[in-house]
Order: sequence, then C-alpha cells, then structure tokens
Amino acid sequence: MQKLKDQKRRWEQTTLGKVLARSPEQEEQFVTESGIPVKRIYTPLDLEGRDYGEDLSFPGEFPYTRGVYPTMYRGQKWTMRNYAGFGTAEDTNKRYRYLLDQGMAGLSMAFDLPTQLGYDSDDPVCEGSIGRVGVAIDSLEDMEIIFKGIPLNKVSTSMTINATAPVLLALYIAVAEKQGVPQEQLMGTTQNDILKEFIARGTYIFPPDASIKLALDIVEYCAAHVPRWNTMNIAGYHFREAGATAIQELAFTVADAITYIEKALERGLDVDDFAPRLSYSLGCYMDLFEEVAKYRAARRLFATIMKNRFKAKNPKSYLFRIFSGSCGSTLVTQQPINNIVRVTMHALMGILGGHQAIHTACWDEGYAIPSEDSARVALRTQQILAHECGLCNTSDPLGGSYYVEALTNEIEEQTMGYLEKIDEMGGMINAIENGYVYRELQKSSVEFQRKVDSGERVIVGLNRFTMEEEAAVEQDIFEIDEEVETIQKRKLTELKKNRNNGEVSDTLQKLAEVIDRGDNVMPCLIEAVKSYATIGEICNVMRAKWGEYKSPTHI
Repeated sequence: MQKLKDQKRRWEQTTLGKVLARSPEQEEQFVTESGIPVKRIYTPLDLEGRDYGEDLSFPGEFPYTRGVYPTMYRGQKWTMRNYAGFGTAEDTNKRYRYLLDQGMAGLSMAFDLPTQLGYDSDDPVCEGSIGRVGVAIDSLEDMEIIFKGIPLNKVSTSMTINATAPVLLALYIAVAEKQGVPQEQLMGTTQNDILKEFIARGTYIFPPDASIKLALDIVEYCAAHVPRWNTMNIAGYHFREAGATAIQELAFTVADAITYIEKALERGLDVDDFAPRLSYSLGCYMDLFEEVAKYRAARRLFATIMKNRFKAKNPKSYLFRIFSGSCGSTLVTQQPINNIVRVTMHALMGILGGHQAIHTACWDEGYAIPSEDSARVALRTQQILAHECGLCNTSDPLGGSYYVEALTNEIEEQTMGYLEKIDEMGGMINAIENGYVYRELQKSSVEFQRKVDSGERVIVGLNRFTMEEEAAVEQDIFEIDEEVETIQKRKLTELKKNRNNGEVSDTLQKLAEVIDRGDNVMPCLIEAVKSYATIGEICNVMRAKWGEYKSPTHI
C-alpha cells in the first residue's frame, strides 16, 4: 500500500498537476445524489482494511453483497413487470393479456384510490376517482374478470396494495380456487407494507397497531397455506419518491423490516418460517453508481442484521430480494420522449444491482395512464437490455470497481448511523410518531428542490436545454373513459341485487367476531369475498371495530 501511495502522489504532482494548471476542473460540486463527496479517482487505497471474504464473498453466499443467487442472470433473468391497471376490470384484463402476449412474465397490479382505501365505487366519497390511478375493484366479480383467460398457476402477480392487502389477497385466492388452482401453487407478492403509508403515501385506514396486525395476518396465513407467496414487500421506493436520499431510503426500509420482524416474533412466529418470503422494493433514481452501491449495501447490511440480531438459521432468511421500479418523480413532462432514456437507465441500475424483478415506467407516465404503445416500449427496453447487451453474462459486473465498492461501504456505514439513531428512539414506530422520519424526508426534499430551482442540479428539458415552444407529442395520449364510473356503479348495483345477501351478512358477522377474538382474519376474509361481500362492506366492519387513523397535526 505504501508503494501505491507513493505512485498516487507522483501522479498528482506530475501528470495530473500539469493538466490542472492548464485546464482546471469544472466549477461544480462532485457529490452523489445523497451528498457523498466523490473523489477524482478511486484506488485500492479506498478499500484498505477491507476483507474480500467478509465484505464481498461470492454470489449466493453470505453476506450476499454480490447477489442473492450463485448464477444470477446466467441461470434465470429477472422478472419483467409493467405497473398496470386502470378503469374497469374489463379494461385491465385487456391490458394484462396484451402485455403477457408481448412477453411480460409477471403482472404488477395498480389499484384505484377507493380500492386502496377500502371504499366501494358507489360511496359518495369516491366520486371522480373511480378507475383513475388504477383498476376499480369492488368484489370477487371484478377480480374474476381481471384474470379471465390468465391461468394463475402460470403467472406471478405483484399487488401494490397495503391497507386492504388482506382483502385483495383473499380475492386472489378465491379467483384461483374458481380456476381450480390451489393456493399452494400461487406465486406473487402483496406489498402489505403499512408503516410506510403513515409516512410517505397516506393510503392507510386503521390505526398502526390494527394495521400491523392485519399485515402480519397475511404473513402468518401464507407461511402455513400459500408457501410460494411473498407476504410482504417492504417498500423504500415510496420514501424515495417522498424526497428521501438513497441512504435514508435504505435506512427507513430496513428499519421498517426490523419492526415487522420484531412484531412477528412477539406474535410467536419463528423467524425462519416467515423471513424467507419477505421481499423488498427500492427505487431507481438518477445516480447510477450510487443506486447500484445502495442495492449491494442493502444485501450485506440486511444479511448481517438477520444473522446477528435475529439469529436466523436458514440462509434464505438472509436474502434481501429486490423488486425495483423507475421512480416516477424522475420523469419529466417537458420533452417527454426523453423519459425513454431515463427509464433505460433505471432498468440498467436494477440489472447491475442484481434485482429479482424490475418495473420500467412508461415515457408518458408523468401525465397520463400509459398507452399500449408506451407500455410496450417500456417492456421492450428491458428485453433489449436482457438479450442484446451482454449484461447477463456475469454476476455483479461492477463488483471490484474501486468507486462502487467504496460507495457501497460508505452507504452501509451511513445507513447504520440512521438505524442506531432510530433504535435509540425506541424503534421505527416511535420515529414515525415523533415526526423524525417525516422531518428527515422533508429536509431532503426541500434541499433537492432548491438545487433544481437554482440550476445546481440539472434536469434536462426542465431547467436546462429547454425549448421555448414544446413540440407536440405525436402519439395519442391515453384517456380514461368518462363512463367508467357509471359502468362500475351499475355493475355494483346488479351484484348487490343478485347475490345471496343473507350469506353476505353471515360472513360479515363472523368477521366481526374474529376481530373481537383477535384471531387471524384471513380464513374469514376468504369466505366473505366468496360470498361476494364487497371491499367497502368488509372494511366497514373493520372500521367499526378499530376506527380510522387520523394523522397527528403536530408533525
């Protein structure tokens, strides 16, 4: 190392010094998106004291820095997803079948706000929001239509749903049963990460304790009955979209995971019975190298926590399996076709970061529901990277980069600093309730916006390289049919008239009794949805028992 130090000093004084004397570097701060200073050059000196075996090892081996599986994409490509769902169940079924025909291997469901918040489409509070940001689902009838002609034993389905996740999973299980597919064969994920809703999204319904209880009901039920299901996708993605830096995103994600694991252990579950089916969602933002380093640090940090803090014995419990997606906040409505380049970089981050599933946004997603054409381009982007670019030939292709390894170490250390601070507060729930997490997100968000407004952070087409008159977008912009709300309400009226309402009442009464006893609600929910009880009716029973959570104003 001393020899290398001498060589570097010589280079700085001679080769570099002569160039800087003639042509100084640009007057800008060289830092990552999270504010980590970036050196001019990285060498083995930046990794001094690090041990390959302990810090990196090999793919598929602890601490999994280089990947969760030994062969990575040489053995199996990541699951390619496109976040989709809009309008009525019929509209969404058509889009899903189109995407599957184009070669997509997994579905990623988007739900409208009434579905996310546990309201039926005929509730007055939902006026104007039916089918707008996702598909409207009121009952089993809608789910049957969505998956008509789509065999659930052959497709993996990811559901971005949280407060109503138990109801949506019950609906999915019921649809599978009608198809003749046993729940043991179902593959997919319920996001089911309610903690981040209290911080970053706001689509919560019930108070934290009841919400966590419902989330863990899924974890417990699936461990026994749906073994191939990812019971919880702990989502840092939304922290990032709310303004978090890469380090904050990772820290708050892991802190949430620790909370869920602790609560599951308090419930009497064995860590190795449920931890292997936890998965994680992180965003793909702007800084390619920082994002890749974030994913590598996440795997190493989480594996260490599972081994040392939770004493997990099953190596599968150590795996930080990542589903990533394009951060929608990085998409720009000005010169929107440029978003294709941004989305390509997002997919590249995920691939170089060793992800298990990747969602690529559509170029028009900044201001509209994606069209079929833009959805196809988003999927083709992943297919081109998978099959034309040599990215899958080796595991962890950026491993060994002095820069990436140094960034990985720095992100891990700073993330640990956040986790220690949260532990000192008594855990993530306290950090949420006392406003700490919210204030951190707000501070980072305001700082980023300041940099954009001042031009310090360049956003092409937005604050630099702009056009006085934006060229018209030639492609047709997708618009929701104005009749969606009328159609959905009419379907719901017919359903309520034709179903066995006595059976519905019986199943809802049983649900109320299960809640009173504190038992797992999943078996009862499955029976309720099979009677065609609606999401709103089911959630109203829960509201009557637990109440609705109101965000404190002091934060």
